[in-house]
Amino acid sequence: MVLRAMIVAGLLLVVVSGGTPGQEAKVPAPPRIVAHRGLFKHAAAFNACVSLRCGFELDIRRSKDGDLVCIHDDDVRRTTTGGGKVSGFTFAELRKLDAGSWFDPAFAGERVPALAEVFGLLKDAKAAAATIIALDIKVEDDHMAGDIVKLAKQHGLGPRLACIGNTITSPNLRRQLRAASPMIGVAVLAQTADDLEAALTDKNADWIYVRFVPTPEQSARIHRLGKRIFLSGPLVAGNEPENWQRARLARVDALLTDYPLACRETWREVK
Repeated sequence: MVLRAMIVAGLLLVVVSGGTPGQEAKVPAPPRIVAHRGLFKHAAAFNACVSLRCGFELDIRRSKDGDLVCIHDDDVRRTTTGGGKVSGFTFAELRKLDAGSWFDPAFAGERVPALAEVFGLLKDAKAAAATIIALDIKVEDDHMAGDIVKLAKQHGLGPRLACIGNTITSPNLRRQLRAASPMIGVAVLAQTADDLEAALTDKNADWIYVRFVPTPEQSARIHRLGKRIFLSGPLVAGNEPENWQRARLARVDALLTDYPLACRETWREVK
């Protein structure tokens, strides 16, 4: 209780940028929540995130016949009734696998979704227009950037997408994504504060993907340069209310966590 009171007190000391002395202090708007792999603690259901107006992260791989599919592992064994590399299955073969029973019998019959299907959920979800969808690109090939951008354009999603995964460490993939679209979000990694300077010079990235909670001063500099902050990693992935609040104080733009609902509740306690 003492720690929570200290966090609340700290939040209430934050003054909106441009304010003048004597104005009432206001709490910064919370970052956009990005649910890691959807609500995977409950079920890997992207449509549930859409209904809850919560952003989410998904993993992109390619089937044997070239379709982009959403599955975390490079092998289907852990999360489906099959076995073998995702890239060894055609899309039709992947669709025959049960991708829900591993989690709970209630989800038996769920299928590996195509990226186009997930994008279709978002196209009609006007209520969730302010959410951030993080694309964890797990494989890199000559057509990946173009294929993702083509689907994004078809569904009108470019500005809502942030490309992470291989993107954050691959200058080539960042170049390809930026060449394919000036609208789609592209992230570059800053593992520590010492990496910020190099990340900020990347002309193809408009998101800085950090694994540390930046200071308000660091965040202000990132924003002055027209870039946004995507916070990920162990400091915020678990049930970490103190770090979630620190991220809010620092004016981080998006935060990836395994506990999106708990995170939202933490932020709701301080208006």
